Amino acid sequence: MSSDCLLLNFTYEPLGVVDVTRAVRLLFARKVEIVHAGAGEIRSVTAAFPLPSIVRLLYYVARRRKKVALTKKNVLLRDDYVCGYCASRGGATMTVDHVVPRSRGGRSAWENLVACCTACNARKRDRTPDEARMPLRRVPREPRFIPWIVVRRNTAPDEWDKYLALYSVGIEERVGR
Repeated sequence: MSSDCLLLNFTYEPLGVVDVTRAVRLLFARKVEIVHAGAGEIRSVTAAFPLPSIVRLLYYVARRRKKVALTKKNVLLRDDYVCGYCASRGGATMTVDHVVPRSRGGRSAWENLVACCTACNARKRDRTPDEARMPLRRVPREPRFIPWIVVRRNTAPDEWDKYLALYSVGIEERVGR
């Protein structure tokens, strides 16, 4: 039995993950409806109810998009752990490279940072991509947002996939929209 439940806004936009207990309380308070029932059920003397896996609010909650913090982890998430120079996919070994090196006045900004494998980072050294003859695969830009669900997407139940489809694509694809 899963202890997590996906909470959707009235517009079916994912708002967050709540535990099943909270989802059931919202259900009995008539604030949500069950979109998908999970495994298991709640039993009382007179009735049985399915445990929710996905619930949707019956009213709209407005949310402001927060500015994305400039961190190594967020740069790697933006680039989907793909090297900006050779396009190899990495994990814990990925680094972040300054396109224009800091020694040459390059700033630590979204537009000057890319995910980079250790081999390309060592090869580029303290040079610009033109000097190192290592063209960038795509121009780095500041993302509009990086949803929290990107971090959790590989642990989410299968039935959540169609509501989290936006978050399963690389974030760079959403920046241009």
